[in-house]
Amino acid sequence: MRIAQVPPLYEAVPPRFYGGTERVVAHLTDALVHLGHQVTLFASAEAQTTAQLVKVRDQAIRLDPAQLKSDLAAHMSMLWDVRRRADEFDIIHLHTDMIHFPFFEDVAGKTLTTLHGRLDLKDLPGVYWRWQQFPLVSISDAQRQPLAFANWAGTVHHGMQADLYAPRYGPGDYLAFLGRISPEKRPDRAIALAKRAGLPLKIAAKVDAADLRYFQEKIEPLLIGQKLVEFVGEIGDDEKSDFLGGARALLFPIDWPEPFGLVMIEAMACGTPVIAYGCGSVPEVIDDGVTGFIVANDDEAIDAISRIPSLNRRGVRRRFDERFSSVAMARRYLDLYARLVGARPERGVALAASA
Repeated sequence: MRIAQVPPLYEAVPPRFYGGTERVVAHLTDALVHLGHQVTLFASAEAQTTAQLVKVRDQAIRLDPAQLKSDLAAHMSMLWDVRRRADEFDIIHLHTDMIHFPFFEDVAGKTLTTLHGRLDLKDLPGVYWRWQQFPLVSISDAQRQPLAFANWAGTVHHGMQADLYAPRYGPGDYLAFLGRISPEKRPDRAIALAKRAGLPLKIAAKVDAADLRYFQEKIEPLLIGQKLVEFVGEIGDDEKSDFLGGARALLFPIDWPEPFGLVMIEAMACGTPVIAYGCGSVPEVIDDGVTGFIVANDDEAIDAISRIPSLNRRGVRRRFDERFSSVAMARRYLDLYARLVGARPERGVALAASA
């Protein structure tokens, strides 16, 4: 198939540091190429891909040092380029939320849109009522609940390149928190759990400008004078095997309807169990008692920490390979692509004629 992949432009593909959507698109794109398809990736110039790269910006937006820049203008320019070339593709797979809808109304049937964020925002229902012709993919069944009426083509859980991280099967000696410092990710809860358990905690996380005040007022005071807690800062893929693989468990103490939670499968790829609060996608990602424990409160989390030695780290990695490799993800998307292409009227006429 001839497939266009269209990610947002905020991070490189794959990102240098934090960035879930662009990381998933990178792994999906390479897996589709590996499976023999013709893939064109529209992305910023520093993208690393086995697909044909169309450079639509000189660099990703977040780490661009320019003080004055417009993310809206950058995305509009990219989408116009994609629309001009729409006839070149069987499927245009977009990861840009809903911003492309007005551009692609006349070719909505050859698009597929994966929604990567939370969907319980006030203004979203009106958009998805207005543009119901666009087939949508959720990244968990839980994610789609606020927009149950939308035109869902399916759910595809995220996947990752299987050989990106090297698993470690020995017991780790600290707890890990990885991702982003924000109220809904609950790094404060992770710190409290580590203190109660008497175990070291390493926090590898980025601090967005929007969350800087929260970090300074709520998290930094919890770090002062703490020998058990180490704030590592933002890390890239090349550091995650050591960071996650050396951990006894990943703490995922979220307090929001998590759409997916890529860090959970990153930990699983390293053979590291996950202790996660049962919000959003968590019950779909974690096999309770196999790849970690799903908990409802802090007391259950403390009990789960004590039961980590009962889990088989090789089994954790094995379940990752079965469910969350990038090839497994790509095959699920290919099923959706084929279904959408086969449903087009012009495709049906062509098939009938050939028969």
